[in-house]
Amino acid sequence: MPARLFACTPARLAAFDCPRRYRYAYLDRPPPPRGAPWAHNVMGAVVHLALAQWFGLPRPQRLPEHGADLVHENWQHLGFRDDAQSASTALVAAAWVERYLGELDRRAEPVGVERTVATRTERLAISGRVDRIDARGADLVVVDYKTGRHVPSEADAAGSPALALYALGVRRTLRRPCRRVELHHLPTGAVAAFEHDDASIAGQLQRAEATAAAIEAATDALAAGAEPDAAFPAAPSAACRWCDFRRSCPEGRAAAPEVASWAGLAEVD
Repeated sequence: MPARLFACTPARLAAFDCPRRYRYAYLDRPPPPRGAPWAHNVMGAVVHLALAQWFGLPRPQRLPEHGADLVHENWQHLGFRDDAQSASTALVAAAWVERYLGELDRRAEPVGVERTVATRTERLAISGRVDRIDARGADLVVVDYKTGRHVPSEADAAGSPALALYALGVRRTLRRPCRRVELHHLPTGAVAAFEHDDASIAGQLQRAEATAAAIEAATDALAAGAEPDAAFPAAPSAACRWCDFRRSCPEGRAAAPEVASWAGLAEVD
């Protein structure tokens, strides 16, 4: 019998950077309670949604200010310190979107917006949703929006497993060349790009398959009766301060201090 493919998304593979977090998110039922919503995640989700909706407007309505309007229409007052911080952050996010859209060539129609792409290997069935797919000549380009404090670099674009897997998924789904991946940082307008070749894609794919194999081994050990925390141990680090499952993980609480739910905002007044 052929081996069963491991179905995953780039986000699911990335969650295994801490095996315990992976178990909490994908295996434990019911899962442990999550912490309060993070304001920076709320803001990022609204910005992504506004940009997607903007590209769905008829061409005559694709004005930069309409992107700002969509931010306000979709805004969620979750995770912020108070209503004043929420309102000021909405204004900042709307300004980012309006500036970003004002710099786009509105004559260029994306090939895909929030497009699901997929591919298979001998071990994996990978799928994921790409923020935007642009056409640049005969090639397609993966565009990923970023709204956080960190300004992405070429190294970030080159080293991102998700972007590499998206590029491979675009190739297989749309049957067109796709080598270039871009991180668009809305707070600064910076664009970090990388041109993949077959070797760099193969390297990221090999890493993804190794991660999937480790997940399967840990899952099999759990099913065979291993202690959950032994099969899926914690990987304490400074990132534990941002973990949704922090309250359920003593090692995570010891590794990093608790932070406010609005501490990750790119701009905090």
